Amino acid sequence: MTDIDILKRLYKDYTRKHLKKILLALLLSVAVAGSTSSIAYLLDPAIKQIFIKKDQTLILIIPVLIVIAFATKGLSLYIAKVIMIGVSEEVRKDVQVNMLDKLIDADTRLIDNKHSGKFISNLTNDVGLLTNLISTVILNIFKDSLTLIGLLSVMFYQNWKLSLIAIIMIPLAAIAAKSLGKRISKVSYQQMEWAGVLSSYLIDMFKNHKLIKIFQKEIYEKNRAKIFLENVKEKSRKMSIVFVRASPIMETMTGIVIAILIFYAGKLIINNEIDISNFFSFLAAMMLAYQPVRSLATLNIAISQGIASSRRVLPIIDEKSNLKTNKDDKDLDLTEGNIEFKNIKFSYDSSENVDKKITLNDINLKMLGGKMTSLVGHSGSGKSTIMNLIPRIYDADEGEIMIDNRSIYKTKIRSLRNNISFVSQDTNLFDDTIKNNIAYADMDATDEEIYRAAELSFASEFIEKLKDKYETKIGENGIRLSGGEKQRLSIARAILKKSRIILLDEATSSLDAETEDKIQKAIHYLTKDKTTIVIAHRLSTILNSDNIYVVDSGKIVAEGNHEELMGSSSIYKNFYDKQIKM
Repeated sequence: MTDIDILKRLYKDYTRKHLKKILLALLLSVAVAGSTSSIAYLLDPAIKQIFIKKDQTLILIIPVLIVIAFATKGLSLYIAKVIMIGVSEEVRKDVQVNMLDKLIDADTRLIDNKHSGKFISNLTNDVGLLTNLISTVILNIFKDSLTLIGLLSVMFYQNWKLSLIAIIMIPLAAIAAKSLGKRISKVSYQQMEWAGVLSSYLIDMFKNHKLIKIFQKEIYEKNRAKIFLENVKEKSRKMSIVFVRASPIMETMTGIVIAILIFYAGKLIINNEIDISNFFSFLAAMMLAYQPVRSLATLNIAISQGIASSRRVLPIIDEKSNLKTNKDDKDLDLTEGNIEFKNIKFSYDSSENVDKKITLNDINLKMLGGKMTSLVGHSGSGKSTIMNLIPRIYDADEGEIMIDNRSIYKTKIRSLRNNISFVSQDTNLFDDTIKNNIAYADMDATDEEIYRAAELSFASEFIEKLKDKYETKIGENGIRLSGGEKQRLSIARAILKKSRIILLDEATSSLDAETEDKIQKAIHYLTKDKTTIVIAHRLSTILNSDNIYVVDSGKIVAEGNHEELMGSSSIYKNFYDKQIKM
């Protein structure tokens, strides 16, 4: 996408709807330009009539006109900036809403392939630079261009010879700014990249602060933090230096031009070709022109930053989900709840430059409705991947997954997931109240339904002991709760959803016997007469399963009940023997 394409896209998607406000701000820019030019022009009659001719009639009028000119300039500029601030904040919100909508709906692979800290940097730093391009740059281009035109008109009115000398500064400033713009664009990109890396590190540090303390890595992390901060500091320093580099260049050029003007104007005054009042009015116009020239000369820096940020933001908004959807997809008509995998192949592609590593290869299995099916195997064998394919967290590369003889790839995703609940060993909770975390499964649930789900999951036992009970805030991912308490909330949430298909990544080995017993009772209620797929960790779950699949290196290597597998699968027997010894 070229720079022009990006600018057209930003106008079409975000700026066009605010065109009336932008035009009003630009109309006010005309008032700013006119009043600024009038200030320079009024110096001519002020000097000539008041100081030279000592005209008493104008001694009050001209100062009043100058005050009016300054007030008009200040008020017009204020209103224009307020309007554009409002536009920029609307644009910022629209871009961030589009990004978050896309990230929430996105294929999980997009989230997996990029650290959340970098997405946060895109949402904050990059969007800020993008909106600056749309708001500040637009206003300044018109305001400063019109002001410069007005002041140049005053300068040429006073003396065209001096004006020709003065305007030499404009192309020189443009050349200097173009050179600086290329440099600032490169440094800005690097600075934003490191800002994303820093955000990623900070998230990791906060998430793993207990781990840091247990392994006594405080000094190591402090040193790492210094390295990240040093890199961000260096990039920011370089960017700031490039920004201010324009000042000495512009100051020097301005000084040279003024020196030449004074020398040449002196000759013109001696030869009576120009009055002293004309020269001071001209000089005032030229000095006032310094600011818009400098602003216009450095605008390409802001444009380069905005375009570079757009190149990072727009691809996220344009990201297409890998999940296949069709207009004629039907709602899932779930009757028996039978699930069947037919010749399923799946691979995670972490990068386009890395060969795909096959994770699941030719998976064929059946999970009977209303029954419990267990998946058993070593860590990394593919159990979780099989489970994630059912609610279409990912789509298989090849093959079909059928529920009651209907392909899930011809079923509306919302309808499919509405019939599935998931309880993971890694409980996912929000930094919100207990009540809202349970109600996340059904926002329309009554208080009685929420309390009932908490009772059935044995969560009410600890909730009622809390000071604020169901209104208790549990912290980030339930940090203020124990592992067993978090699991019970997760089960309560699944109970409230009343799904016919339960996906259960069971992990209770780290819990005490009493808590484990309660969770097992809660799980028994949750899964009763439901199609249940379990990644089995506990011996009792394995023995209670109606059917067991042994997964090894992405393949189904054995199937049957406990007795059958004890005689037919060495992998299963080894797994069972380890459970006995635990």
